[in-house]
Amino acid sequence: MTNGREADGSGTADPADRHGTADREAVRVDRVMDGLRAFGANYTEFTRRFATWLGLHSTDAAALVEILYAEDQGAPLSPARLSERVSLSSGATAILLKRLEQAGHIVRTRESTDRRVVTLRSSPDIRPRAMAFFGPYSERMSEAMAAYPAQEIQRFEQFLGTLRSTMDALLANEYENGGPTPPPPEPAHRRSPANRPVGGTG
Repeated sequence: MTNGREADGSGTADPADRHGTADREAVRVDRVMDGLRAFGANYTEFTRRFATWLGLHSTDAAALVEILYAEDQGAPLSPARLSERVSLSSGATAILLKRLEQAGHIVRTRESTDRRVVTLRSSPDIRPRAMAFFGPYSERMSEAMAAYPAQEIQRFEQFLGTLRSTMDALLANEYENGGPTPPPPEPAHRRSPANRPVGGTG
C-alpha cells in the first residue's frame, strides 16, 4: 500500500514525504512542550493558592510543599538540600525556615549519627491541613493516570526522567553562570534601516 502516495519505484521515501513527516514531528514536540509548560504553570498556581490558604508568602509555601513531599517519599530534606530545591541561598533559606518554624509549620530534628546534620520535618499540625488542601488534587490526578495502561505510564516516567536529567545537565553546564554568553551587539554600519535608532545617523 502507498497510503495514497505514489511510490517512485526505488524503494526510497519521497523527499517531500520525509519533509512532511519532519514537520509533523516538530509540531508534536511543540505540543508536548506546551503541555509541559502548562502543567508547570498550573502546579505553580496550586502552590500559590496553598500559600494564600495558609496565609504564607509563595516562596515559604513552595518550601513547605518540598518538605512535605520529600517526607512522603521517605527522604526528608536538610536545609542545604531545600535551598537547592527552591533556588535560594543558604542565608535566605535559613531566614525562610525560621519563619516556617515560628509559624509552627515545621520542626528541625537531628536524626543522623552525625549530630551536625539537621533534618526538616513537617509539624503534626500542618500535615492534616496540607492533606485537606491537596487531597482533591491527588485524587483527580490518580484517576487521570489510572486511565492509561501501566506500560504507557512507565514509558512516560522514563520520558520525564530523560527530560529531567537533560535539564539538570543544562543547568550544571550551559546555564551554570546564569545562561549562555549573549552575542555581541551588531555594528551600527551593519544594521538594517528598520533596526537603526530613530533620529540616529548610524
